[in-house]
Amino acid sequence: MALDGIVISNIVSELSEQLKGSRISKIAQPEPDELLLTFKGPAGQRRLLLSASASLPLIYLTEGNKPSPMTAPNFCMLLRKHIGNGKLMRIWQPGLERIIHFEIEHFNELGDLCHKDLVVELMGKHSNIIFCDDKGMILDSIKHVSAQTSSVREVLPGRPYFIAMTQEKCDPLASSEQEFRSTVFSKPMPLAKAIYTTYTGISPVIAEEVCHRACLESSQSANSIGELAQLHLYRQFSLMMEEVQAANFAPSIIYDQNHIPVEFSSIPLTLYRDLECVPFASASSMLEQYYAMKNTVTRIRQKSSDLRRIATTALDRCRKKYELQSRQLKDTEKRDKYRIYGELLNTYGYEAQPGDKKLEALNYYTNEMITIPLDDTMTAQENAKKYFEKYNKLKRTWEALSEHIQETQAEITQLESICTFMDMALSEADLVQVKEELTDAGYIRRKYTGKKVKITSTPFHYISSDGYDMYVGKNNYQNDELTFKLASGNDWWFHAKGAPGSHVIVKSRGEELPDRTFEEAARLAAYYSKNRGAEKVEIDYIEKKHVKKPNGAKPGFVVYYTNYSMMIASDISGIRLLSD
Repeated sequence: MALDGIVISNIVSELSEQLKGSRISKIAQPEPDELLLTFKGPAGQRRLLLSASASLPLIYLTEGNKPSPMTAPNFCMLLRKHIGNGKLMRIWQPGLERIIHFEIEHFNELGDLCHKDLVVELMGKHSNIIFCDDKGMILDSIKHVSAQTSSVREVLPGRPYFIAMTQEKCDPLASSEQEFRSTVFSKPMPLAKAIYTTYTGISPVIAEEVCHRACLESSQSANSIGELAQLHLYRQFSLMMEEVQAANFAPSIIYDQNHIPVEFSSIPLTLYRDLECVPFASASSMLEQYYAMKNTVTRIRQKSSDLRRIATTALDRCRKKYELQSRQLKDTEKRDKYRIYGELLNTYGYEAQPGDKKLEALNYYTNEMITIPLDDTMTAQENAKKYFEKYNKLKRTWEALSEHIQETQAEITQLESICTFMDMALSEADLVQVKEELTDAGYIRRKYTGKKVKITSTPFHYISSDGYDMYVGKNNYQNDELTFKLASGNDWWFHAKGAPGSHVIVKSRGEELPDRTFEEAARLAAYYSKNRGAEKVEIDYIEKKHVKKPNGAKPGFVVYYTNYSMMIASDISGIRLLSD
């Protein structure tokens, strides 16, 4: 989720409370599109991070520091010259725009009192930090935008500053019922889209939230909404804007079942009531935590890309090999026909005359007459020998291919499971163990450094609603460890039927498990499998003592015969995670 006008309003309220009246003691530009301002005031020292990154524009108070380049960029030098030791007089936001103005008071070189305006625009690829004088003329900006780059607005020294109105949107804080009705409900588009395309600073998720609070489907057409529903929707929208104007904010992050951040918001999101919602004391701490975790997830995805490429390349190769082997195996299906021809020629060959090109004979396996093609240059016995040679050759091919196909199938299953487990990885430690499996399998050449690979990844540990420990393997090595080391005979084992995924072990403590625990363990097995996205997943479950591992089998591979099955949704909300 990107910063919307409501989160910006929350930030402005927070910064006004904590920084107003403080002086700027340090200005740094650690990145080409980033500033780090240090303020000193009665409450002590605070650092404010400003980022105009096209991919990740940010603003929040932080305790952390960043190294600066040895030579400060020109924009940083200009700010130091003008507003170093300047006093922050006012922080404000125009309407619900994603723009923040910092009005700063300072003395110039002649000792005259002056005012400057530092404008932070947090609008995706158009984000910028613009430094203006008290008359609204641009002194400089962290990004220069020329007429060749933008036909809407130049951002260059000496140009007047103004907000680029590329879309005719309304101010949600000043909206009336009449305006809401005439704009939103006149649009032939989904209701949520009609809201966020009408008002500034309203993100798609906030528009979805308004619809959810009004008990309306966000996907229904806005111009088909009835009179009472229109009134109810406006009422919910109006109440939300009143909370924003009153600065009644409740910053929080919404997490999914893997504790990966999904959304952040400065107002409660009832839309995600089934997911975990963690409140924060401030918008700054919320944003810092959210983007730190997002960066971790992004870093994991980047680090897994090379491993994924290796695994998918090997998987594609194995699938092509399997197709070729299957076609070759199909060609051996006529081997028994040649054997029967040979046997029948040995039995009825005396009936064949020299020069015959075929022989009609009774197939004593089916009691039907069949025609046996003959080479008229050979005797019946020589034809029989030829057919037996063909049979034996195809039989040897069939035996070899059957073994090779089993090996290829096992390799495909292992690689598919590795790809599935890469999607589950939440840390670099999880990837280390996946990489180790690829290395042991020969897909990656091992580098001998003299040090043993340190494995710190551990299985997921959940607690069922009835208090039973449930463990979920994050990779094939952990699956083997859980099933054949942690689990005892009377513990229960769960796995998605016919799909790569985690082994789930429930420690029974020698007791009979409640139905609710069975269902929760099955939901975990469904969620941590390749079939996670299916509406329902078939789960096999059985006491661990009935699960066996064949000699020489690949990691994670097991066999079992007598089992129970259930169809269940891959929803693990409400199941408590103790550790990951």
